[in-house]
Amino acid sequence: MKAASIFRAWLFFMLAIALIFTSCSEETGSLGIYPEQDAISTSTASFGILSNDLLNSVVPANSTACYLGKVIDPETDEAITATFAAQFHTFEDYTFPEKTYIIPDANGHLCESVELRLFIKSTFGDKNNPMKLEVWPLSRDDDKLLKESASLFTDTDLLQYVDDSKGPIATKVFTATDYIVSDSERGSSTYSNNVRIVLPQEIGDNIMETFYSNPSAFRDSYSFIREVCAGFLFRIVSGTGTMLSLEVSTMNVNFSYKDPDDPENTIEALCRFAATPEVIQSTQFESSNLAGLIGNEEYTMLKTPAGICTELILPVDDIFEGHENDSITRASLTLNRINNKDIIAQDDDYALGIPKNLLLVRKQNLSSFFEKHQVSDSQQSYTTSFSSTFNCYTFDNISRIISYCHNEKQAGMKASGMSEDEWEDAHPEWNHVVLVPVTIATASDTYGTTTQVSVNHDLSLCSTKLVRGTEANPIQLQVIYSRFAGK
Repeated sequence: MKAASIFRAWLFFMLAIALIFTSCSEETGSLGIYPEQDAISTSTASFGILSNDLLNSVVPANSTACYLGKVIDPETDEAITATFAAQFHTFEDYTFPEKTYIIPDANGHLCESVELRLFIKSTFGDKNNPMKLEVWPLSRDDDKLLKESASLFTDTDLLQYVDDSKGPIATKVFTATDYIVSDSERGSSTYSNNVRIVLPQEIGDNIMETFYSNPSAFRDSYSFIREVCAGFLFRIVSGTGTMLSLEVSTMNVNFSYKDPDDPENTIEALCRFAATPEVIQSTQFESSNLAGLIGNEEYTMLKTPAGICTELILPVDDIFEGHENDSITRASLTLNRINNKDIIAQDDDYALGIPKNLLLVRKQNLSSFFEKHQVSDSQQSYTTSFSSTFNCYTFDNISRIISYCHNEKQAGMKASGMSEDEWEDAHPEWNHVVLVPVTIATASDTYGTTTQVSVNHDLSLCSTKLVRGTEANPIQLQVIYSRFAGK
Protein backbone atom coordinates (compact mmCIF):
# COMPACT_ATOMS: atom_id res chain seq x y z
CA MET A 1 0.00 0.00 0.00
CA LYS A 2 2.78 2.35 0.86
CA ALA A 3 4.56 1.76 -2.47
CA ALA A 4 1.31 2.31 -4.37
CA SER A 5 0.74 5.64 -2.59
CA ILE A 6 4.23 6.83 -3.48
CA PHE A 7 3.69 5.81 -7.12
CA ARG A 8 0.38 7.74 -7.32
CA ALA A 9 2.01 10.87 -5.84
CA TRP A 10 4.86 10.63 -8.33
CA LEU A 11 2.42 10.19 -11.24
CA PHE A 12 0.39 13.21 -10.12
CA PHE A 13 3.55 15.33 -9.95
CA MET A 14 4.65 14.40 -13.49
CA LEU A 15 1.19 15.15 -14.89
CA ALA A 16 1.29 18.60 -13.23
CA ILE A 17 4.67 19.33 -14.82
CA ALA A 18 3.38 18.29 -18.22
CA LEU A 19 0.37 20.61 -17.89
CA ILE A 20 2.64 23.51 -16.98
CA PHE A 21 4.79 23.01 -20.07
CA THR A 22 1.68 22.61 -22.23
CA SER A 23 0.22 25.92 -21.01
CA CYS A 24 3.53 27.67 -21.63
CA SER A 25 4.06 26.53 -25.16
CA GLU A 26 4.47 30.07 -26.59
CA GLU A 27 7.70 30.88 -28.42
CA THR A 28 10.47 31.70 -25.94
CA GLY A 29 13.45 31.78 -28.21
CA SER A 30 14.00 35.52 -27.58
CA LEU A 31 13.35 35.41 -23.84
CA GLY A 32 15.83 37.69 -21.98
CA ILE A 33 17.17 39.28 -25.18
CA TYR A 34 16.58 42.99 -25.83
CA PRO A 35 15.09 43.97 -29.16
CA GLU A 36 17.80 45.45 -31.35
CA GLN A 37 16.46 48.99 -30.93
CA ASP A 38 16.69 48.67 -27.12
CA ALA A 39 20.31 47.49 -26.97
CA ILE A 40 22.52 49.74 -24.83
CA SER A 41 25.94 50.85 -26.02
CA THR A 42 28.57 52.62 -23.94
CA SER A 43 31.55 54.82 -24.65
CA THR A 44 34.17 56.62 -22.58
CA ALA A 45 36.01 59.92 -22.76
CA SER A 46 38.38 61.99 -20.67
CA PHE A 47 38.14 65.75 -20.12
CA GLY A 48 40.40 68.31 -18.48
CA ILE A 49 39.42 70.42 -15.46
CA LEU A 50 41.02 73.72 -14.47
CA SER A 51 41.40 74.65 -10.79
CA ASN A 52 42.11 77.78 -8.75
CA ASP A 53 42.56 78.85 -5.14
CA LEU A 54 39.60 80.50 -3.46
CA LEU A 55 39.98 82.57 -0.30
CA ASN A 56 37.19 81.64 2.10
CA SER A 57 38.19 83.42 5.30
CA VAL A 58 34.65 83.96 6.59
CA VAL A 59 32.57 80.85 7.24
CA PRO A 60 29.58 80.05 9.48
CA ALA A 61 30.74 79.29 13.01
CA ASN A 62 27.56 78.27 14.80
CA SER A 63 28.28 74.61 15.46
CA THR A 64 29.12 72.14 18.21
CA ALA A 65 32.84 72.42 17.42
CA CYS A 66 34.54 74.93 19.72
CA TYR A 67 38.19 75.97 19.82
CA LEU A 68 40.23 77.94 22.32
CA GLY A 69 43.87 78.97 22.13
CA LYS A 70 46.58 80.80 20.25
CA VAL A 71 49.23 79.29 18.01
CA ILE A 72 51.61 80.40 15.29
CA ASP A 73 50.59 79.06 11.88
CA PRO A 74 53.71 77.36 10.49
CA GLU A 75 52.67 78.24 6.93
CA THR A 76 51.99 81.97 7.38
CA ASP A 77 54.14 82.60 10.48
CA GLU A 78 51.16 84.54 11.83
CA ALA A 79 49.14 83.94 14.99
CA ILE A 80 45.79 82.15 14.88
CA THR A 81 43.64 83.01 17.89
CA ALA A 82 40.42 81.22 18.80
CA THR A 83 37.81 82.71 21.15
CA PHE A 84 34.51 80.97 21.79
CA ALA A 85 31.12 81.64 23.34
CA ALA A 86 28.79 79.00 24.73
CA GLN A 87 25.27 78.94 26.06
CA PHE A 88 24.02 76.20 28.36
CA HIS A 89 21.09 73.86 28.01
CA THR A 90 18.63 72.92 30.74
CA PHE A 91 16.29 69.95 30.67
CA GLU A 92 12.67 70.97 30.40
CA ASP A 93 11.09 71.80 33.75
CA TYR A 94 14.28 71.06 35.66
CA THR A 95 13.81 71.06 39.45
CA PHE A 96 16.03 71.43 42.50
CA PRO A 97 15.12 69.79 45.83
CA GLU A 98 12.67 71.75 47.97
CA LYS A 99 14.40 74.77 49.48
CA THR A 100 13.66 73.60 53.02
CA TYR A 101 15.93 70.62 52.42
CA ILE A 102 18.89 72.68 51.14
CA ILE A 103 21.82 72.89 53.58
CA PRO A 104 23.51 76.31 53.29
CA ASP A 105 27.24 76.55 53.86
CA ALA A 106 28.80 78.35 56.85
CA ASN A 107 28.24 81.74 55.15
CA GLY A 108 24.64 81.05 54.24
CA HIS A 109 25.22 80.27 50.55
CA LEU A 110 22.80 77.83 48.96
CA CYS A 111 25.49 76.90 46.45
CA GLU A 112 28.68 75.44 47.85
CA SER A 113 30.64 76.04 44.63
CA VAL A 114 30.15 76.51 40.90
CA GLU A 115 32.61 75.63 38.17
CA LEU A 116 33.01 75.35 34.42
CA ARG A 117 34.60 72.34 32.77
CA LEU A 118 35.98 72.51 29.24
CA PHE A 119 36.47 68.92 28.09
CA ILE A 120 39.31 68.57 25.60
CA LYS A 121 38.85 66.47 22.48
CA SER A 122 42.31 67.09 21.01
CA THR A 123 45.23 69.50 21.29
CA PHE A 124 47.31 71.22 18.63
CA GLY A 125 50.66 72.42 19.91
CA ASP A 126 52.36 72.07 23.26
CA LYS A 127 50.32 70.28 25.92
CA ASN A 128 52.62 71.67 28.63
CA ASN A 129 52.52 75.29 27.52
CA PRO A 130 50.97 77.70 30.11
CA MET A 131 48.00 79.66 28.76
CA LYS A 132 45.82 82.20 30.53
CA LEU A 133 42.15 82.64 29.75
CA GLU A 134 39.41 85.02 30.85
CA VAL A 135 35.74 84.17 31.32
CA TRP A 136 33.18 86.87 30.57
CA PRO A 137 29.43 86.50 31.16
CA LEU A 138 27.22 86.90 28.12
CA SER A 139 24.60 89.61 28.43
CA ARG A 140 20.91 88.95 29.05
CA ASP A 141 19.98 92.45 27.84
CA ASP A 142 17.83 92.19 24.74
CA ASP A 143 20.04 94.52 22.69
CA LYS A 144 23.16 92.40 23.39
CA LEU A 145 21.64 88.95 23.80
CA LEU A 146 23.11 86.19 21.65
CA LYS A 147 19.87 85.11 20.00
CA GLU A 148 19.03 81.91 18.18
CA SER A 149 18.50 83.86 14.96
CA ALA A 150 21.99 85.39 15.02
CA SER A 151 24.14 84.76 11.94
CA LEU A 152 27.51 83.85 13.39
CA PHE A 153 30.71 83.57 11.36
CA THR A 154 34.35 82.94 12.15
CA ASP A 155 35.05 86.69 12.03
CA THR A 156 32.05 87.69 14.20
CA ASP A 157 33.18 89.85 17.13
CA LEU A 158 31.79 87.83 20.03
CA LEU A 159 32.70 90.55 22.54
CA GLN A 160 29.61 92.45 21.37
CA TYR A 161 27.50 89.90 23.28
CA VAL A 162 29.39 90.26 26.57
CA ASP A 163 28.14 91.87 29.78
CA ASP A 164 31.21 93.98 30.46
CA SER A 165 29.77 95.93 33.40
CA LYS A 166 31.99 94.10 35.91
CA GLY A 167 34.85 92.87 33.76
CA PRO A 168 35.81 89.18 33.52
CA ILE A 169 34.32 87.07 36.29
CA ALA A 170 37.13 84.51 36.32
CA THR A 171 40.64 83.87 35.03
CA LYS A 172 42.54 80.63 34.71
CA VAL A 173 46.14 79.71 33.95
CA PHE A 174 46.18 76.21 32.54
CA THR A 175 48.07 73.65 30.50
CA ALA A 176 46.38 71.17 28.21
CA THR A 177 47.67 68.42 30.47
CA ASP A 178 46.31 68.99 33.97
CA TYR A 179 49.18 68.13 36.33
CA ILE A 180 47.07 68.85 39.40
CA VAL A 181 45.45 65.51 38.68
CA SER A 182 47.56 62.48 39.56
CA ASP A 183 49.17 60.35 36.85
CA SER A 184 47.04 57.36 37.86
CA GLU A 185 43.82 59.36 37.61
CA ARG A 186 44.76 60.83 34.23
CA GLY A 187 45.55 57.34 33.00
CA SER A 188 42.24 55.83 34.08
CA SER A 189 39.61 54.90 31.51
CA THR A 190 37.03 57.14 33.20
CA TYR A 191 39.10 60.34 33.10
CA SER A 192 38.50 63.00 30.45
CA ASN A 193 41.11 65.70 30.10
CA ASN A 194 39.56 69.09 30.89
CA VAL A 195 40.15 72.65 32.01
CA ARG A 196 38.46 73.42 35.34
CA ILE A 197 37.46 77.03 36.01
CA VAL A 198 36.03 78.06 39.38
CA LEU A 199 33.37 80.78 39.15
CA PRO A 200 32.27 83.19 41.90
CA GLN A 201 29.96 81.46 44.36
CA GLU A 202 27.28 84.10 43.84
CA ILE A 203 26.66 82.83 40.31
CA GLY A 204 25.56 79.47 41.68
CA ASP A 205 23.53 81.22 44.39
CA ASN A 206 21.75 83.32 41.76
CA ILE A 207 20.91 80.24 39.72
CA MET A 208 19.39 78.45 42.70
CA GLU A 209 17.61 81.52 44.10
CA THR A 210 16.11 82.18 40.66
CA PHE A 211 14.71 78.67 40.61
CA TYR A 212 13.00 79.07 43.98
CA SER A 213 11.60 82.50 43.12
CA ASN A 214 10.77 81.80 39.47
CA PRO A 215 10.82 78.06 38.57
CA SER A 216 9.27 78.77 35.17
CA ALA A 217 12.64 80.24 34.14
CA PHE A 218 13.85 76.62 33.99
CA ARG A 219 11.02 75.35 31.80
CA ASP A 220 13.30 75.25 28.71
CA SER A 221 16.65 76.50 27.39
CA TYR A 222 15.07 79.54 25.74
CA SER A 223 13.84 80.79 29.12
CA PHE A 224 16.99 79.72 30.97
CA ILE A 225 19.23 81.78 28.67
CA ARG A 226 17.06 84.89 28.99
CA GLU A 227 16.15 84.71 32.68
CA VAL A 228 18.91 82.76 34.42
CA CYS A 229 22.25 82.45 32.62
CA ALA A 230 23.01 83.70 29.11
CA GLY A 231 26.29 81.80 28.87
CA PHE A 232 29.96 82.73 28.83
CA LEU A 233 32.73 83.88 26.52
CA PHE A 234 36.20 82.35 26.80
CA ARG A 235 39.26 84.10 25.42
CA ILE A 236 43.02 83.73 25.69
CA VAL A 237 44.81 86.79 27.10
CA SER A 238 48.31 85.37 27.54
CA GLY A 239 50.37 82.57 26.11
CA THR A 240 51.02 81.19 22.62
CA GLY A 241 51.52 77.65 21.46
CA THR A 242 48.36 75.69 22.31
CA MET A 243 45.01 75.26 20.56
CA LEU A 244 42.29 73.19 22.20
CA SER A 245 39.50 71.42 20.34
CA LEU A 246 36.69 71.11 22.88
CA GLU A 247 34.29 68.21 22.97
CA VAL A 248 31.78 69.72 25.40
CA SER A 249 31.54 72.45 28.04
CA THR A 250 29.60 72.12 31.28
CA MET A 251 28.62 74.30 34.22
CA ASN A 252 28.37 72.43 37.51
CA VAL A 253 26.48 73.82 40.51
CA ASN A 254 27.39 71.95 43.72
CA PHE A 255 25.15 71.93 46.79
CA SER A 256 24.03 69.73 49.71
CA TYR A 257 20.58 68.84 50.96
CA LYS A 258 18.87 66.64 53.52
CA ASP A 259 17.48 63.34 52.38
CA PRO A 260 13.67 63.78 52.54
CA ASP A 261 13.34 60.14 53.60
CA ASP A 262 16.10 60.40 56.22
CA PRO A 263 16.70 63.96 57.48
CA GLU A 264 19.83 62.81 59.31
CA ASN A 265 21.41 61.88 55.97
CA THR A 266 23.16 64.60 53.93
CA ILE A 267 23.30 64.25 50.16
CA GLU A 268 26.00 66.03 48.18
CA ALA A 269 24.53 66.93 44.80
CA LEU A 270 25.63 68.39 41.51
CA CYS A 271 23.42 70.18 38.99
CA ARG A 272 25.01 70.08 35.54
CA PHE A 273 24.18 72.34 32.61
CA ALA A 274 25.90 71.53 29.32
CA ALA A 275 26.60 73.33 26.07
CA THR A 276 24.78 71.07 23.59
CA PRO A 277 23.48 71.28 19.99
CA GLU A 278 20.21 72.72 21.35
CA VAL A 279 21.96 76.01 22.19
CA ILE A 280 24.52 78.26 20.51
CA GLN A 281 28.22 77.53 20.49
CA SER A 282 30.40 79.68 18.26
CA THR A 283 34.13 80.19 17.71
CA GLN A 284 35.79 83.38 16.49
CA PHE A 285 39.11 83.00 14.67
CA GLU A 286 41.64 85.74 14.07
CA SER A 287 44.32 85.09 11.45
CA SER A 288 46.03 86.88 8.57
CA ASN A 289 48.39 86.61 5.60
CA LEU A 290 46.44 83.86 3.85
CA ALA A 291 46.69 85.65 0.52
CA GLY A 292 50.41 84.94 0.51
CA LEU A 293 49.73 81.20 0.25
CA ILE A 294 47.71 81.19 -2.96
CA GLY A 295 48.62 81.45 -6.64
CA ASN A 296 51.28 78.75 -6.89
CA GLU A 297 51.51 77.35 -10.43
CA GLU A 298 51.86 73.75 -9.27
CA TYR A 299 49.13 73.42 -6.66
CA THR A 300 45.99 74.81 -5.10
CA MET A 301 45.35 74.66 -1.37
CA LEU A 302 42.83 73.48 1.16
CA LYS A 303 43.32 75.23 4.48
CA THR A 304 41.23 75.44 7.62
CA PRO A 305 39.75 76.60 9.98
CA ALA A 306 38.63 79.45 7.75
CA GLY A 307 41.03 79.96 4.95
CA ILE A 308 41.44 78.53 1.48
CA CYS A 309 39.30 76.28 -0.71
CA THR A 310 39.87 74.95 -4.23
CA GLU A 311 37.62 75.96 -7.12
CA LEU A 312 37.04 73.72 -10.15
CA ILE A 313 35.62 74.62 -13.55
CA LEU A 314 33.63 71.70 -14.97
CA PRO A 315 33.88 71.35 -18.80
CA VAL A 316 30.13 70.80 -19.14
CA ASP A 317 29.83 71.98 -22.74
CA ASP A 318 32.73 69.78 -23.87
CA ILE A 319 31.22 66.76 -22.14
CA PHE A 320 27.87 67.13 -23.95
CA GLU A 321 29.25 68.11 -27.35
CA GLY A 322 28.33 65.31 -29.74
CA HIS A 323 26.58 63.45 -26.92
CA GLU A 324 23.29 65.35 -26.81
CA ASN A 325 21.28 62.11 -26.92
CA ASP A 326 23.51 60.19 -24.53
CA SER A 327 23.20 59.71 -20.80
CA ILE A 328 26.18 60.29 -18.54
CA THR A 329 26.20 57.22 -16.34
CA ARG A 330 29.46 57.93 -14.59
CA ALA A 331 31.90 60.82 -14.14
CA SER A 332 34.76 60.11 -11.77
CA LEU A 333 37.23 62.68 -10.49
CA THR A 334 40.48 62.14 -8.58
CA LEU A 335 42.35 64.98 -6.87
CA ASN A 336 45.94 64.12 -6.11
CA ARG A 337 47.60 65.52 -3.01
CA ILE A 338 51.14 66.91 -2.97
CA ASN A 339 53.16 66.02 0.11
CA ASN A 340 54.30 69.08 2.00
CA LYS A 341 58.04 69.52 1.51
CA ASP A 342 58.29 73.21 2.37
CA ILE A 343 57.64 72.93 6.09
CA ILE A 344 59.32 70.38 8.28
CA ALA A 345 57.69 70.48 11.69
CA GLN A 346 60.14 70.38 14.58
CA ASP A 347 57.50 68.61 16.64
CA ASP A 348 54.60 66.42 15.52
CA ASP A 349 52.38 68.46 17.85
CA TYR A 350 52.75 71.41 15.43
CA ALA A 351 52.21 69.47 12.20
CA LEU A 352 49.08 70.61 10.40
CA GLY A 353 46.64 67.80 9.71
CA ILE A 354 45.21 66.72 6.37
CA PRO A 355 41.49 67.51 5.86
CA LYS A 356 39.66 64.21 6.30
CA ASN A 357 36.49 65.02 4.35
CA LEU A 358 35.73 67.21 1.36
CA LEU A 359 32.49 68.68 0.15
CA LEU A 360 32.06 69.38 -3.57
CA VAL A 361 29.31 71.95 -4.02
CA ARG A 362 28.27 74.42 -6.69
CA LYS A 363 29.97 77.73 -6.03
CA GLN A 364 26.71 79.63 -6.22
CA ASN A 365 25.32 77.39 -3.44
CA LEU A 366 28.34 77.56 -1.15
CA SER A 367 26.96 80.03 1.38
CA SER A 368 23.39 78.74 1.45
CA PHE A 369 24.53 75.14 1.86
CA PHE A 370 25.95 75.86 5.31
CA GLU A 371 23.53 78.59 6.34
CA LYS A 372 20.60 76.24 5.69
CA HIS A 373 22.36 73.30 7.41
CA GLN A 374 22.13 71.08 4.34
CA VAL A 375 23.72 67.69 3.73
CA SER A 376 25.04 66.39 0.42
CA ASP A 377 22.33 65.37 -2.03
CA SER A 378 24.52 63.73 -4.75
CA GLN A 379 23.03 66.16 -7.24
CA GLN A 380 24.40 69.62 -6.49
CA SER A 381 26.72 68.52 -3.68
CA TYR A 382 28.88 65.50 -2.87
CA THR A 383 31.21 64.42 -0.09
CA THR A 384 34.26 62.16 -0.04
CA SER A 385 37.08 61.17 2.32
CA PHE A 386 40.85 61.34 2.03
CA SER A 387 42.56 58.11 0.99
CA SER A 388 45.87 57.78 2.82
CA THR A 389 46.61 54.67 0.74
CA PHE A 390 46.54 56.54 -2.57
CA ASN A 391 47.18 60.05 -1.19
CA CYS A 392 44.17 61.53 -2.94
CA TYR A 393 40.49 62.46 -2.79
CA THR A 394 38.17 60.65 -5.22
CA PHE A 395 34.60 61.50 -6.19
CA ASP A 396 33.36 58.28 -7.76
CA ASN A 397 30.45 59.74 -9.71
CA ILE A 398 29.52 63.41 -10.11
CA SER A 399 27.50 62.84 -13.29
CA ARG A 400 24.31 64.33 -11.84
CA ILE A 401 25.83 67.74 -11.12
CA ILE A 402 27.20 67.87 -14.67
CA SER A 403 23.78 67.03 -16.12
CA TYR A 404 22.14 69.50 -13.72
CA CYS A 405 24.38 72.35 -14.89
CA HIS A 406 23.79 71.45 -18.54
CA ASN A 407 20.00 71.24 -18.17
CA GLU A 408 19.90 74.47 -16.16
CA LYS A 409 21.76 76.29 -18.91
CA GLN A 410 19.54 74.93 -21.69
CA ALA A 411 16.36 75.77 -19.78
CA GLY A 412 17.68 79.21 -18.89
CA MET A 413 18.50 80.10 -22.47
CA LYS A 414 15.10 78.90 -23.64
CA ALA A 415 13.20 80.83 -20.96
CA SER A 416 15.16 84.07 -21.38
CA GLY A 417 15.61 83.98 -25.15
CA MET A 418 19.31 84.67 -24.63
CA SER A 419 22.05 83.35 -26.85
CA GLU A 420 24.61 81.02 -25.31
CA ASP A 421 27.18 83.80 -24.94
CA GLU A 422 24.63 86.16 -23.41
CA TRP A 423 23.47 83.56 -20.89
CA GLU A 424 27.00 82.65 -19.86
CA ASP A 425 27.89 86.34 -19.46
CA ALA A 426 24.91 86.67 -17.12
CA HIS A 427 25.88 83.49 -15.23
CA PRO A 428 29.69 83.41 -15.33
CA GLU A 429 30.04 80.74 -12.61
CA TRP A 430 27.29 78.40 -13.78
CA ASN A 431 29.75 75.48 -14.09
CA HIS A 432 32.02 76.29 -11.11
CA VAL A 433 32.22 74.06 -8.05
CA VAL A 434 34.17 74.43 -4.82
CA LEU A 435 36.00 71.90 -2.68
CA VAL A 436 35.55 72.63 1.03
CA PRO A 437 37.06 70.73 4.00
CA VAL A 438 34.17 69.62 6.21
CA THR A 439 33.25 67.52 9.20
CA ILE A 440 30.46 64.98 8.71
CA ALA A 441 28.14 63.54 11.33
CA THR A 442 26.17 60.39 10.46
CA ALA A 443 23.53 58.18 12.02
CA SER A 444 22.59 54.55 11.39
CA ASP A 445 19.13 53.02 11.59
CA THR A 446 18.23 49.53 12.79
CA TYR A 447 18.87 48.15 9.31
CA GLY A 448 22.42 49.48 9.24
CA THR A 449 21.67 52.22 6.72
CA THR A 450 23.90 55.24 7.32
CA THR A 451 22.71 58.76 6.55
CA GLN A 452 24.33 62.14 6.94
CA VAL A 453 23.02 64.20 9.83
CA SER A 454 25.16 67.30 9.40
CA VAL A 455 27.93 68.69 7.22
CA ASN A 456 29.85 71.63 8.68
CA HIS A 457 32.99 73.58 7.89
CA ASP A 458 36.08 71.91 9.32
CA LEU A 459 37.32 74.38 11.93
CA SER A 460 40.38 72.38 12.97
CA LEU A 461 43.93 73.31 11.97
CA CYS A 462 44.47 71.51 8.65
CA SER A 463 46.24 72.24 5.40
CA THR A 464 47.11 70.37 2.22
CA LYS A 465 48.04 70.96 -1.40
CA LEU A 466 46.30 69.55 -4.47
CA VAL A 467 47.82 69.24 -7.93
CA ARG A 468 46.61 72.32 -9.84
CA GLY A 469 44.61 71.83 -13.01
CA THR A 470 46.12 74.01 -15.76
CA GLU A 471 45.68 74.27 -19.52
CA ALA A 472 48.93 72.36 -19.98
CA ASN A 473 48.22 69.79 -17.26
CA PRO A 474 44.51 69.66 -16.41
CA ILE A 475 42.89 67.45 -13.80
CA GLN A 476 41.35 64.45 -15.58
CA LEU A 477 37.61 63.72 -15.41
CA GLN A 478 36.69 60.25 -16.65
CA VAL A 479 33.22 60.04 -18.24
CA ILE A 480 31.17 57.01 -19.28
CA TYR A 481 28.25 57.56 -21.70
CA SER A 482 25.39 55.22 -22.49
CA ARG A 483 22.74 55.25 -25.22
CA PHE A 484 20.07 53.02 -26.72
CA ALA A 485 21.03 51.75 -30.18
CA GLY A 486 17.75 53.05 -31.58
CA LYS A 487 18.65 56.66 -30.78
